[in-house]
Amino acid sequence: MGKIIAIANQKGGVGKTTTTVNLAAALGVLEKKVLLIDADPQANATSGLGIDVDSIELGTYQLLEHTKTAEETILETSSPNVDLIPSHIDLVAIEIELVDKDEREYMMKKAITDLKNKYDYILIDCAPSLGLLTLNALTAADSVMIPIQCEYFALEGLGKLLNTVKSIQKIHNPDLDIEGMLLTMYDSRLRLSNQVVEEVRKHFEDMVFETVIQRNVRLSEAPSYGESIIKYDASSKGAANYLNLANEVVKKNKEVV
Repeated sequence: MGKIIAIANQKGGVGKTTTTVNLAAALGVLEKKVLLIDADPQANATSGLGIDVDSIELGTYQLLEHTKTAEETILETSSPNVDLIPSHIDLVAIEIELVDKDEREYMMKKAITDLKNKYDYILIDCAPSLGLLTLNALTAADSVMIPIQCEYFALEGLGKLLNTVKSIQKIHNPDLDIEGMLLTMYDSRLRLSNQVVEEVRKHFEDMVFETVIQRNVRLSEAPSYGESIIKYDASSKGAANYLNLANEVVKKNKEVV
């Protein structure tokens, strides 16, 4: 039975999509079968895996509308062991279209529950908001991974996200856990980066991953080539960071089992 992990933070630019794409690729290298669901209308995870967004005919939109089965929306990617349910700008309309539907928060859960038997990990790249799309992802997920940028405003909005998680646990998904908080965009030369790491570890202790994702030029370049960092430059610091994170996730979930 696989595990569904939503990667979420309503703050933009914290490394959500970078983390989703590269964690998926790293888990694939570890011979885990992975499905990435792009639940962000910006579709950066889709293009980041080398899929032409303009060519998308079926994806997360149809999945949430229940007009197609999950299997019909899945694409193979060039990353070993990684499949994708792609996104498209059309997904912007889904929040309006679902608003009048019964059990609108459960649309994703109903659509993907059976896929847990086919994959070791299902990763959901959430939009940078706490709207209906993110609510669907968190209701469907077993856990949530929260990327936190090592910068001044990192903790701003984190309380709001944690309150949202608590509300979802109370109302929609009592089994939702926090997979962990992931420190991203770390620069060891900056005192501020070190202060943020210290603060987050002090407040959240074991909830914070040991792995820290460092600032890395190759990591920034990879999406423009439609490749994960593992494929683009396997010897880079970014690739090493995400392979460490994948190992940490696998180890943690073995212990939980």
